Amino acid sequence: MMEHIIINIGRQLGSGGHDIGRMLALDFHAKYYDRELLNLAAKESGFSEKFFEQNDEKKGFFKGLFNVQTSHFSGGSLYKTNFSQESLFQFQSDAMIKAAKEGSCVFVGRCADYVLRDFDNTVNIFITASLEYRIEQIMNKQHLDKDEARRFIEQKESKRASYYNYFTGKKWGSAESYDLCIDSSILGFVETEKIIAEFIRKRFNNEENRLNQ
Repeated sequence: MMEHIIINIGRQLGSGGHDIGRMLALDFHAKYYDRELLNLAAKESGFSEKFFEQNDEKKGFFKGLFNVQTSHFSGGSLYKTNFSQESLFQFQSDAMIKAAKEGSCVFVGRCADYVLRDFDNTVNIFITASLEYRIEQIMNKQHLDKDEARRFIEQKESKRASYYNYFTGKKWGSAESYDLCIDSSILGFVETEKIIAEFIRKRFNNEENRLNQ
């Protein structure tokens, strides 16, 4: 089994991607990056983490035609700078690549499968779930009624898909972008994580055996 592996997780909203990602990180003694990646990107760029949070996984084609304006501190003074979302994406990607080079990682979202496409030690997972299951998850977590939860999912996933499609040139959630697609609503988060972990172990064990032949 490889000691240095990178697990990239794409996920539908309410499918448990965050929880499953954390379990996988524990299973493989890997660092977990979700919103933590925003802090890394902020450190790399010198911009505040809040600025990255405001633009996190939000990207539409027409938005790309405009620059984002933000306040930035330098040398004790505050000034305005024009900063495109493409630049934000690049800072985030650079932080992701740096972390991936340093050791085993689990990345949730943020086009990780595309950003780390040149790494040999990656496995790309997409976690889905039935709409009713996801609505129930969002109702409980966000304290919304059923109709509100459905709208919440639709709005968030529309932004997530636009972001992914724009920056990767691929279609968000399309099976050919991933090594494994799995429905977490069938067995639940814990059993789904076990299946993914077993898949990852077999995948890298087979690869090591092939290389040693």
